[in-house]
Amino acid sequence: MLTLARRYLRRIDAVYLALCLLCSAFSVVGLFSVGYSQLGGSANKASVQFIASLLGAMLAVIVSTVDYRALARAWPLHAVVAWGLVLPTLFLRNLQAGFVVIGYDAGGTSNYSWYRIGGMTFQPAELAKLSFILTLAWHLDRVRGRVNRPLNLLALGAHILLPVLAIHIQGDDGTALVFAGIGVVMLFAGGLSIPLALAGLGAAAAGPAAVLLTHPGLLKGYQFRRILAVLTPEDPDLADIAYQQNKAAMAIGTGGLTGRGLFQQESIFIPNAWNDFIFSYLANALGFVGALAVLGLLGALLLRTLRTAAASVDLLGRLIATGVFGALFLQCVINIGMNLQVLPVIGVTLPFFSAGGSSVLMVYLSVGLVLSIGLTSRRSAGLAAPIE
Repeated sequence: MLTLARRYLRRIDAVYLALCLLCSAFSVVGLFSVGYSQLGGSANKASVQFIASLLGAMLAVIVSTVDYRALARAWPLHAVVAWGLVLPTLFLRNLQAGFVVIGYDAGGTSNYSWYRIGGMTFQPAELAKLSFILTLAWHLDRVRGRVNRPLNLLALGAHILLPVLAIHIQGDDGTALVFAGIGVVMLFAGGLSIPLALAGLGAAAAGPAAVLLTHPGLLKGYQFRRILAVLTPEDPDLADIAYQQNKAAMAIGTGGLTGRGLFQQESIFIPNAWNDFIFSYLANALGFVGALAVLGLLGALLLRTLRTAAASVDLLGRLIATGVFGALFLQCVINIGMNLQVLPVIGVTLPFFSAGGSSVLMVYLSVGLVLSIGLTSRRSAGLAAPIE
């Protein structure tokens, strides 16, 4: 077994896997500290994160040994499963079916994108995100060299916009934004011309802005106030809605160079410190050095993902790795922007670090795909033999 493990590590991008495990270890320690200092000593969040990370790493290893091209070709299977779980949440709201609740509103913000199974929650949009990357990569690979033709652009646009619309109907606009971003990044990687890409980005920015300006009622009341809270955080009328971000910004600002320390009960209370605002908590506990370590680990992961994409032996692998990069990059930018009070709170988690079993498992499945692409590239270059 030990020999097999050594052989496996010599054949894959072991540095990439190690970076992921370091992020998870960092997260588990941070969540134990959050539980001790802000959740009455509860170790529940950290325990779930540890188990999810361990299972996720095992899944990543398994997926890495499967040909990513076979997984992309199997798109009818995983697309039906993923979207078959998402679709009921578009119409059902907190429906109890035995020990399962369909369309569960986990955060009390009219986001019905969850299933509650006993005492656990599961967000099928995370699985759909992975399927979306695989199916869009397969679609783009099928139209390689012809992406800019009108009919192909129309089909690709529908491929991206329909999932975004479905996630929006669920009430999870943060995840819908990530889906849209993944689509744009993959389109560009698939050969979309720069003029069309710029026109598309302009339309993507101007279109929703124009709709919201003319129909502000499309935004939920709290969503509009969250945007205002970013623009005018000192407004006393927005004190309630800006409370989370004000506390997060205060925590980051008082962390100093090396922080106030982990497992300190007198630390600043940060709402939702285990999830959306884990970065602020770590910046307060570990200071600028700790925040830089988090950013360094995530930055190294992102660069390593791009490196795998660039080294891929085929367009399909390059597109899948680029899609994984887009998902990780967008989540990092949005979440850290929320913590720094430059973007409104939209419920986007920090990959590997934020507590959440289903999100951690799906991130590691993505890691497995990237490892599979890298392994195929190394074999093609004669650097790795098949794992037996």
